[in-house]
Amino acid sequence: VQLVESGGGLVQAGGSLRLSCAASGRSLSSYNMGWFRQAPGKEREFVATRSWSGITYYQDSLKGRFTISGDNAKNTAYLQMDNLKPEDTAVYYCAARESPTYYSGYELPKNYDYWGQGTQVTVSS
Repeated sequence: VQLVESGGGLVQAGGSLRLSCAASGRSLSSYNMGWFRQAPGKEREFVATRSWSGITYYQDSLKGRFTISGDNAKNTAYLQMDNLKPEDTAVYYCAARESPTYYSGYELPKNYDYWGQGTQVTVSS
């Protein structure tokens, strides 16, 4: 499966963005999907995941501001980001995991099999 992110950009603190992850080659409903981000000089960190059955998990510090969702008809996953803060500035990546296990290991980048190229999100203060 090929993944292409879009929707990043420059936004003021307190604003919102919705990132999209369009898939081709195979249905996203076959995968557990994840969003990660990587700020300059930092490791890639887990943001959120949505299982093939619709179960979601979030990084604790992002609960209530970020929402992961998917549209099987459009074969696209989304990350809605609200009340953005300067510390949310990073390159955001979507990823697909083939393993049917969704309840463990979802926060580890090494457990994902396919990655998009990333989209830059910059939040100004």
